Amino acid sequence: MKHIPFQKIACKTVAAVAVTALAGCSPHRQRPNILLLMSDNQLWSHLGCYGDKVVKTPHIDLLAQQGVRFTHAFCAAPSSSPARAAMLTGQDIWRLEEAASLYGPLSPKFTTYPDLLETFGYLCGIQGKGWGPGEFKTVGRHRNPGGDRYENFEAFLSKTVPGKPWHYWFSSREPHRPYPDGTDYYPVAQQVDIPPYLPDCEDVRKDICDYYTAIEHFDREVGEIVRLLKISGQYDNTVIVVCSDNGWQMPRGLANLYDSGSRVPLIIVWPGKTSGETADELVNLNDLAPTFLALAGLSVPEEMTARSLLPLLNHQKDRQENDCVFLARERHAYARKGGLGYPGRAIRTREFLYIINAEPDRWPAGDPPLYGDVDAHMLHYSSPSKIHILEHRNESEVKPFYDLCFAKRPAEELYCVRTDPFQLCNLAADTSFAAVKRELEIRLKDYLLRTKDPRLSGGKLIWDGAPYSNERDKTPHPNEEACRRLGIEKKYVY
Repeated sequence: MKHIPFQKIACKTVAAVAVTALAGCSPHRQRPNILLLMSDNQLWSHLGCYGDKVVKTPHIDLLAQQGVRFTHAFCAAPSSSPARAAMLTGQDIWRLEEAASLYGPLSPKFTTYPDLLETFGYLCGIQGKGWGPGEFKTVGRHRNPGGDRYENFEAFLSKTVPGKPWHYWFSSREPHRPYPDGTDYYPVAQQVDIPPYLPDCEDVRKDICDYYTAIEHFDREVGEIVRLLKISGQYDNTVIVVCSDNGWQMPRGLANLYDSGSRVPLIIVWPGKTSGETADELVNLNDLAPTFLALAGLSVPEEMTARSLLPLLNHQKDRQENDCVFLARERHAYARKGGLGYPGRAIRTREFLYIINAEPDRWPAGDPPLYGDVDAHMLHYSSPSKIHILEHRNESEVKPFYDLCFAKRPAEELYCVRTDPFQLCNLAADTSFAAVKRELEIRLKDYLLRTKDPRLSGGKLIWDGAPYSNERDKTPHPNEEACRRLGIEKKYVY
């Protein structure tokens, strides 16, 4: 990937439309529509097409049979607002100022790909969260950075015009907590795979069943939207993308740089171009921004640090594959005194995950006793897996899970993902891996410097004091069950 100096978009950067480069197609072909279908907090492997034998996702599985299923897709940050901001701008989160944190504003100085698509004739709309959570009006935006809001896809389709392309982003709330009642799954709860960072107990199994029920809901939403698309007669000229914004909302998942927090499903269907393929290349959701611009025949702005996936979708044999992705986190929830975050940077290759924790003296899961960066942050609502671990954390059988999910971590972490796919055994202090660690550290820091990360380049660090627009989190009221089982107070002040 070519690394470009950071700068604001100049109008001339996107002034010309590269019509003859239109997705490798004839210049006379209509520009494709783009339909983005996103779940909220879903781990990559929890779909039938990714090998899960319990959850039922027939609609998404059918799309996978018609598209490209990416097996190593990641988000830029394991947190909704920054992950979505990075996807919209095609930039790493440390370049986006306050938008690198949850509930931080995305300044209008950072142009989003829907802005650019609209400039060249696309109708752009969103349903659901879009970019967020966070306030956008406080920084001068008149709408959500993802586009104009519509009640549903049918209402959006009624505004489309024959011959005019469009982009629609359906952002489901599923499977974000709180989960629906997953009673129907309980008879097969013993068939659910429990990752080794969670205890195998009834609380966790039922929790995952509830989560699966939410995923089924998302699958039905996908099915209905695709049905409406086909009825409209526009299916054949629409590129469909199915993905999640970040990993699942379980302990050691959301807000963590491990695969459980950052690895996501990604399926791209391009009628006439794709047909049930699998892509093992390492890709990032940030890559969608330059991909969508390239599909529309537009120049990709120089400040986008991401890379178009179009050569892969076009089966170009001379394309240069990514051999790594870069990940980051700043502040997730308002979970530490004074609003402090837990900053980290990481490089993920095919074989290794290397993490730098910039403030290892802080609690990675948030300050005790709420550990508000984990699961249902601040315990505002039901969190069976989290509550079980915290309730039994002093028991010998459960303490290892508490340590993995809640305890403090060293400044460096190194995992061999081929032999340790759940990243449980930290090799950073193992001398036999010293050369590997050094190589990854050099690659990571080189990239951070070239992309102007203030944590390495000497810029001002603004994230601990950045705006956080959810006041509720600053005076959390844990739910009744959490107070009863954990013996905690009914109100805290952060």
